[in-house]
Amino acid sequence: MTDISNLSEQNKQLLQEIRRRTNQMAAINVVTSAVGQSLDLEKTLETALEIALQIVENGEASGISLIDEANNELVLRAQRGWVNDFVSQNPMRIPLHQGLSGRVVDSDDVVMENDLIHAQDLAVPSFRSEPFRSIVMAPMHARGRIIGILSIMSSEPNSFDEDIIPVLRVVADTVGVAIENARLYSETVEQKTRLQAILNATADGIIVTDHETRITLVNQAAELMLGINSRDVLGETLRQAAFPPRVRDALLKALASRAQGENSMFQVTLDNEHVLAALVSPVSYEESDQYDGWVIVLHDITYVRQAEIARAQFMQAAAHDMRNPLSVTYSSIITLNKIVKDKAKSVEEIISLALNGLARLRGLIDDLLHLEHIESGYNFNAVEFNLLDVLHEVHREGYVLLEEKSIAFALEVQPDLPLIVGDVRWIKRALHNYLGNAAKYTPMGGKVLLRVYQQHDFIHIEVIDNGPGIPVSAQPQLFDRFYRVEGNKTEGSGLGLAIVKSVAQAHGGSVYVYSKPGEGATFGMTLPC
Repeated sequence: MTDISNLSEQNKQLLQEIRRRTNQMAAINVVTSAVGQSLDLEKTLETALEIALQIVENGEASGISLIDEANNELVLRAQRGWVNDFVSQNPMRIPLHQGLSGRVVDSDDVVMENDLIHAQDLAVPSFRSEPFRSIVMAPMHARGRIIGILSIMSSEPNSFDEDIIPVLRVVADTVGVAIENARLYSETVEQKTRLQAILNATADGIIVTDHETRITLVNQAAELMLGINSRDVLGETLRQAAFPPRVRDALLKALASRAQGENSMFQVTLDNEHVLAALVSPVSYEESDQYDGWVIVLHDITYVRQAEIARAQFMQAAAHDMRNPLSVTYSSIITLNKIVKDKAKSVEEIISLALNGLARLRGLIDDLLHLEHIESGYNFNAVEFNLLDVLHEVHREGYVLLEEKSIAFALEVQPDLPLIVGDVRWIKRALHNYLGNAAKYTPMGGKVLLRVYQQHDFIHIEVIDNGPGIPVSAQPQLFDRFYRVEGNKTEGSGLGLAIVKSVAQAHGGSVYVYSKPGEGATFGMTLPC
């Protein structure tokens, strides 16, 4: 009978242990479910305190302290069942490695104290004013580190035993992960709110897309510039978005024509005559050939364009005012030259110098005026045209210029060039400047080639000569205003190549030069097609 009685008692104890373990597992599941339902940090803290008291037998009060790494402290963030408020009014702060909490942090394990009256290592004296006699404290972990401590207290001594430690470890870590998730979410929301405030405060329009060009963000400045409501375009692709057609087409072209990893820039004039400068930048969070999206920054440069036009108009008026006395002076010298029949050789030289000087001055004024017109966009008339027709016209006109020095002039054009958009007058002027430059430096009987071809999304126009070539050190400055290669005594305003550069840039293209001393030179310009 004794054996049967002992066996029965063992089975009873085993059954009680199984029931207790089952209840603990159920409680842990409850914790996991409860604290994982919200990403609100304060709500998560309160829920964790409540559930912890339900799970830990004899628990009457609870607290959660989080590590403040900046100040090397533990700060009590939430409490339940305490007499005094150590959270909202004057938060309890404990140096990280002091007191009972210091033992938890240093050992990275649960610490139990069932006789707080005689405990010597309380870091906060005011804690003794609470009616607690027993405490069990467990470190909370998240992402492989301690983020805080979960504490359970009782007003009775010896309230906790070793059996609660395994469960409390799991509960504390579950709460720790939930708290960290809520804290990260809170920080993300705060950062997003701050970023949104910054984006809405900036005067530049900002549009952000994902890798499929679906719009994920539009700030207030972009809404005003484009006359749109962000709610109408969020989630739409750039092709689908209700943007002004000119802006949408320019954005799609910029994305299609950009080189790998490079930014794209362009200007576009809206129907209301406002001028926007756009910068399209790829965004990649990792080194790869694929982009995570694009950031589009819009800057309203209407006032800049208006100032440039006003400046060009002023220059035009000033040039007109200067031309009149120059013309009078030029005509007077011509008349004087005709009146005076028998002139000394020195007089003839003086008259010739005066006429040449006036001609150069008039050419300089014209070139400066042309630069102002091009760079300001004043009277800029962009139309779609056939470049081949322009090339044949320039070839005929250039042939006469080069024939004077017996220079062979050839035209080489790639078949099936597409139509391009631009100002025919200024493009012709740029080509004539290139040809005039070649005529100056190509020796008698030399050769000049006008070559045109398409590469990717640009038309390349090149003027190639077999002149003396250009020092490499001088090439970066060739297109600057008034720059002259050292030792060059050829006449000119020093603005011809600068005008070519301005024409190319006004059309969204660029200029370049390839040359070596003694091997001629290739001057090129690109135009988008």
